[in-house]
Amino acid sequence: MAAAPILSWENLGLIQGSGWLFQGLDLFIGPRDRLALIGRNGAGKTTLLKLIAGEVEADKGRRSIQPGTRIVMLEQDPFFTGYDTLMDFALHGKDPPPRQEVEAIAGQLGIDLSRSAESASGGERRRAALARALASEPDLLLLDEPTNHLDLAAIDWLEDWLKRYKAAFVAISHDRTFLKRLTNATLWLDRGALRRKEIGFGGYEQWMEAIYAEEARAADKLDAKLKLEAHWLERGVTARRKRNQGRLAKLWEMRAQRAAMLNPQGAAKIALGTDDVKTKAVIVADKVTKKFGERTIIKDFALRITRGDRIGVVGANGAGKTTLLKLLTGELAPDSGTVTLAKTLDGVVIDQQRSLMSANKSVRDVLAEGGDWIDVRGVRKHIQGYLKDFLFEPGLVDAKVGTLSGGERSRLLLAREFARLSNLLVLDEPTNDLDLETLDLLQEVIADYDGTVLIVSHDRDFLDRTVTITLGLDGSGKVDVVAGGYEDWEKQRQQRAASSTPVRAERSRDTDAPPPPQKVKLTYKDQRDYELLPSRIDELLDQIARGEAALADPALYTRDPARFAALTKAIEDARTAKDAAEERWLELAELVEG
Repeated sequence: MAAAPILSWENLGLIQGSGWLFQGLDLFIGPRDRLALIGRNGAGKTTLLKLIAGEVEADKGRRSIQPGTRIVMLEQDPFFTGYDTLMDFALHGKDPPPRQEVEAIAGQLGIDLSRSAESASGGERRRAALARALASEPDLLLLDEPTNHLDLAAIDWLEDWLKRYKAAFVAISHDRTFLKRLTNATLWLDRGALRRKEIGFGGYEQWMEAIYAEEARAADKLDAKLKLEAHWLERGVTARRKRNQGRLAKLWEMRAQRAAMLNPQGAAKIALGTDDVKTKAVIVADKVTKKFGERTIIKDFALRITRGDRIGVVGANGAGKTTLLKLLTGELAPDSGTVTLAKTLDGVVIDQQRSLMSANKSVRDVLAEGGDWIDVRGVRKHIQGYLKDFLFEPGLVDAKVGTLSGGERSRLLLAREFARLSNLLVLDEPTNDLDLETLDLLQEVIADYDGTVLIVSHDRDFLDRTVTITLGLDGSGKVDVVAGGYEDWEKQRQQRAASSTPVRAERSRDTDAPPPPQKVKLTYKDQRDYELLPSRIDELLDQIARGEAALADPALYTRDPARFAALTKAIEDARTAKDAAEERWLELAELVEG
């Protein structure tokens, strides 16, 4: 028999301001659930987490929790005021975690908890908060943007920890890769309603589009289209997906072109010849080296950046990403080598300085200096129309910056900076505090940008969707130059690690070179599986959806525990079969492509 939910809410409602933020929500969390909580900025995701944790009192509904259940919440912006050190913070709380466990996790995360809490960086504070939350060994872990301020090594460590974690968690995150790797079900908070589906985040977008398409069909039948003038319809979810697919195809083409310009070792060919620097090469780095004291940050780096390139910079905190960025933009001079910038280069830097926007200014003041019109890269636009381009309601034009959420402030900053005339765009961790829809928008804007883009980011999926070249830093001074995104860089690192592993037996010196790989021919069964598995996967998804719909009844477990157990088992079996079918089809697809 399936285990009963460890926590549930029935008919949950909460008033915010003059109306309901949401009402009539039914929610249950099982003892091994890995839930992605999805929704636009302002939908109430963080508030829902606090309601689950019992930190906020609901205006309506009934909360049930199994006795002894320990719930711990990792907040997006923990409150550090009043703590002398990070350790003081980590050991604070009604039921503080064991110091030994906190120290063990802190050691694995590479954080010194004796540091002053007041002077600690955002990454150090995030690690301290993780050490406190994970060391508590909760039965239910609530994670609000857990990868914010973490570098790639720390994100990998957190993913490995959560894969081994035996209890339940609910995660809010803009990091698609993080959610795809870890979640097995999705909670979607949308327009005051909460839906649950027994699929991980990897299937969320397809599910979302199916829901929207069904609502559109229902609106057609009822002749009530005006009721569906919600933001998703205005922006066209399916149309945006198709546009993004077209942009991705163009991105792959650009990556192939840049790969042809790189030699097998990954170093760029620095042969300017008769190229016009003003029109083709915008930044040329040749044998660039930079040291700080005895430590070499960048060593013999060479790259020719052309107009239209999208460059992603990745690496652990302290590896030298910011130093490399400053070298490429001319803000910092190299110790040896040269960096040549095109004379016509005119850059805009977006570094998440939301605090520099006065809280007392209105959106109109920030964008149009109090007017109704804004010049967007030389084209005059009405401010309300431009706001819609960045997913704002036009009525927010006179709202004060101080009333906006962190995500909305980030969007406002993007809107202001993208309006400026420029041919170089520098983005420093642009994805922090952005919801998934805004990330899609940012991807579009970058793809349509006429100039060159430099991006420092730990968001792996965002880099895979955006950049043509990845610069990977390992902290030794060496910079990998890879045509492609984060995944391409990671593959190169793995191949290099594999090639450096000693082989058990060497080929005879007299042995001829191995013959080229033979083209694989699919068997009859392989071909049949390749053709039929997509429809089988769709059938399994439908089966999971039907079971999930039945389980959505919060009273089912009490009324008919046997049916609840049977449905839970059927959903688990269907998920296992779907995963196996997807893996089999992907293997066959690789053979077909090969």
